[in-house]
Amino acid sequence: MTQSEISRPLARFDITPEQITQVVTVFYARVRQHETLGPVFAAHISDWVKHEKKITDFWRNAILREKSYSGNPMRVHVSRSDVKAEHFPLWLGLFHEVLKAELPEKTALQWGALADRIGEGFRTGIVAMRQSKDAHPKLF
Repeated sequence: MTQSEISRPLARFDITPEQITQVVTVFYARVRQHETLGPVFAAHISDWVKHEKKITDFWRNAILREKSYSGNPMRVHVSRSDVKAEHFPLWLGLFHEVLKAELPEKTALQWGALADRIGEGFRTGIVAMRQSKDAHPKLF
């Protein structure tokens, strides 16, 4: 057993907290420059450092199983009417680009698969929670 495995026995895959921070930092720098996503994020985030810390905590919880994150990201995304289901493929595409550029291939693929599952859950949840109660369910 490696020292990394001993210190993080519940981690989903081998990654350091510093790598998570680096990915989040680079990703949000790219988001701010993105022609579609940039304005959506900018409308809701006034303190990027605070937001990046919160999202870093989210990923450290999701990947390393640390308990530093608190919040309900689904509720936050649903409550922002300008966050659309069609934004998630853009978000994920950009996120995968950053993962590929910043991490070893295996780690990038593992984190990318997790991000895809979470992103699809958000996208599906937004569609379901915003449709009228008497509408037929959307099948994906």
